Amino acid sequence: MALVWRPARLVERRPQNATARTLVFEVPGWPGHLPGQHVDVRLTADDGYQAVRSYSLAAPADGARLELGVRAVPDGEVSPYLADDLPLDARVEVRGPLGNWFVWRPGGSGPVLLVGGGSGVVPLAAMVRAHRRAPGADTLRLLYSVRAAADVWYREELLSAPAPGLDVRLLYTRAAPPGTSRPAGRVMADDLARAVSGLGPGGPVYVCGPTGFVETVGDLLTGLDHDPAAVRTERFG
Repeated sequence: MALVWRPARLVERRPQNATARTLVFEVPGWPGHLPGQHVDVRLTADDGYQAVRSYSLAAPADGARLELGVRAVPDGEVSPYLADDLPLDARVEVRGPLGNWFVWRPGGSGPVLLVGGGSGVVPLAAMVRAHRRAPGADTLRLLYSVRAAADVWYREELLSAPAPGLDVRLLYTRAAPPGTSRPAGRVMADDLARAVSGLGPGGPVYVCGPTGFVETVGDLLTGLDHDPAAVRTERFG
């Protein structure tokens, strides 16, 4: 199917943390998508200037509705406007779905490990939500690396609404809440070892986050003798 630009109307904005927002668009004629895919968003100024940015889809296909995760990057040209200033009912354009490698389909693959850093949790959230809709789906384990408790995306959904076959663990890198057994720090081999051991050497792993985070996690997984061909990555920055 040829990729075309489609008009998209902003219908909802929800805060996730101080700089992160969920944006919900209605896109007539949307063909559907898979958990893990993303879209291009194009904004056009009154003088004709256009800017295009890519954003991950945060939820499984739901008719004409698309849910995107947007973090306002300091001094960014597009993200601060999308996150906080684009008015409800405003129109932009979207193109997609994009990306056929970093996708997850329920069933048939055995246990799956998801590893997200910061806003890299957005496409993983789409996988988690798809898992909730598929009774009896294979176990998902999510390791979510975040600076501090205030930075967590999808807090209520991930931490307050447990689901069968879903295991979520937060790894704080700068400030761990009181009572947290793991001290604050970057993701280490020990953090990955238990989750990987439940997969087997060829079990699927999805890693998303900033480039440095993704490279570090990939190296740690290799050091744990996990098959590199089983590791799928999506990076930004």
